[in-house]
Amino acid sequence: MNVLFWGTPEFAIPTLRALAAGGHDVAGVVTRPDRPRGRGRKPQPSVVRRFADDRGYRVFTPEAPRGDAFESAIRAARPDISVVVAYGCILTRRVLDIPRLGSLNLHASLLPELRGAAPINRAIARGHAVTGVTVMRMVEAMDAGPVLASQSVAIGPDDTASSLSRHLAGMGARLMAAVLDGVESGDVEEVEQDHARATYAPKVDRRSARVDWTLDARAVANHIRGMDALPGAWTLRDGEPVKVFSPSVVCEGEGSAAVVRRGEAGEVVGADPASGLLVAAGSGVVRVGEVQPAGKRRMEAAAWLRGRGPRLGERLV
Repeated sequence: MNVLFWGTPEFAIPTLRALAAGGHDVAGVVTRPDRPRGRGRKPQPSVVRRFADDRGYRVFTPEAPRGDAFESAIRAARPDISVVVAYGCILTRRVLDIPRLGSLNLHASLLPELRGAAPINRAIARGHAVTGVTVMRMVEAMDAGPVLASQSVAIGPDDTASSLSRHLAGMGARLMAAVLDGVESGDVEEVEQDHARATYAPKVDRRSARVDWTLDARAVANHIRGMDALPGAWTLRDGEPVKVFSPSVVCEGEGSAAVVRRGEAGEVVGADPASGLLVAAGSGVVRVGEVQPAGKRRMEAAAWLRGRGPRLGERLV
């Protein structure tokens, strides 16, 4: 089949790679325009654009994926189907219906749970035990189309948004390849979602990534893992932001019982490089494994403590 691919971040690459490996022709790649990135804020192409350019695919980078000129351009590519993976912009019905077989989307959750922009982040931050990937037919409502296939995976205690994203990207690529084979052969079933069960996963940003130390230790650790690596969970120390990573809940028997009783939420109750950075939560204690102070690189918390890190009794807010 001639496939028009839509995607922007690293998460989309395994599926784009799987299309060619599965014998499909990439009729074109639609990705978001170059954006300022890095310290110099110079315009840089998306990861998907760099990948597509390296392979000689025709690339479209509309500011908004609509309008007569854009629609004519992608219609001229004569796609049989559109495959959308984390493109980052809503598509109109006119655009969705251009390919003769319509448009499919790979979403990183088990729909109808976690519709929206940040399903991986929110699944971890909310303490879900299981998530997965879903291939659905696209409709104009957000992530609400009929489901063609899904696959689940357990969320491990050490999974972060970064590590889980890599795993789901590979899973999703394999699932989409299988679905396309089914669409081509006519052997695929579409099942309407139970819209009454829908939950939502709004976009994460710097504001939503801030750590609330008044939550219990497990919830704090889940939040930190869910924000890794972007935007990165953060807190304030002496008015300066510090990103925190690699959390674990300190269990009783690790010397935590006494500090739990006396530590207020956000108080540093352990600052020994050997045992790590321990911070009291609303209940329980969180060990922070890595930090990134403002203007610095990401580092082991032990290295921070040996230098200009916090001391016992300081408060993170």
